[in-house]
Amino acid sequence: MSDQSSNRPLTSKAVTYKALGGPEVIQFVERTVRAPAAGEVRIEVKAAAVNPIDILFRDPGLANLTSNIVPGMDAAGVVESVGPGASRLHPGQKVIAAVNPVRPEGGAQAQHIVVPVASVVPIPEGVSLAQASILLMTGLTALNALEIAALKKGQILAVSGGAGLLSQYAIAAAKRQEIKVIADANPADAELVRSYGADIVVERGPGFAEAIRREVPNGVDALLDTAALGEKSFGAIRDGGIYIPVRGWGHDPAERGIKIKPMTVSDVLERTEWLELLRNMVAAGEIKLRVVEEYAPTKAADAQYALVAGSPRGRPVIVF
Repeated sequence: MSDQSSNRPLTSKAVTYKALGGPEVIQFVERTVRAPAAGEVRIEVKAAAVNPIDILFRDPGLANLTSNIVPGMDAAGVVESVGPGASRLHPGQKVIAAVNPVRPEGGAQAQHIVVPVASVVPIPEGVSLAQASILLMTGLTALNALEIAALKKGQILAVSGGAGLLSQYAIAAAKRQEIKVIADANPADAELVRSYGADIVVERGPGFAEAIRREVPNGVDALLDTAALGEKSFGAIRDGGIYIPVRGWGHDPAERGIKIKPMTVSDVLERTEWLELLRNMVAAGEIKLRVVEEYAPTKAADAQYALVAGSPRGRPVIVF
């Protein structure tokens, strides 16, 4: 049954960009949050991850948004109320949600959000709300990349920037599909990347393509380029293979029949079966949820600074 409060809007606060620009545009302001409609839930957010895309929304600005942008694609919290037809979830339940900031009411970094029930699942067992808040956006990006690559059992995926969070999730998901993975890492991180499930780890550096070819002379079937190496990584890919950039592609066509396949994670936020898969991967210990540090919402700018300056293996989290 719906909580009575689902019949009315409420007032709460959200991290908001008042304009495009530097960290000085970030504010924590009051707003009205509507009641959930059919197939929606309203969540009292307890934690929201800070991801690189949050910075891109204000500097240089994405998707023609100009002001009053609420950033964030990852939320963890408690269901406050449910709309008609959202019976899979109930008030008081601890959940995680994948949120699209490119909508009038914005993203996840707010005290309350309304989202489609398809984008929400219970939090994984055994983790905190702060930890749970870093799972979905990066995890969905990894699963989307693998779907685009469409590799078969035994084919080879290369991953650049192998020690990062996205790489960890992508390597673990590839191993579930029995895809062979080769990744790069600094020597100090090589064992860490092997622990993610990489079959082969090469040394990170300017000779990425050459290092891959020494291990895979014919080239890999697909490359997930989390390190944004661009054209200089194409040498690692076999003729007719697949290159998957993480942040879109505005460059010339690739050489040797290589297919460039950008991805858009906002297209897969309602893939409930993927959300459930990610929960299962956490429960199985296949991916780790590493919170770098927790920040109050009034310190959202500090959290973004920490993201830029800190380790790519985890995420800062805003805690409400």
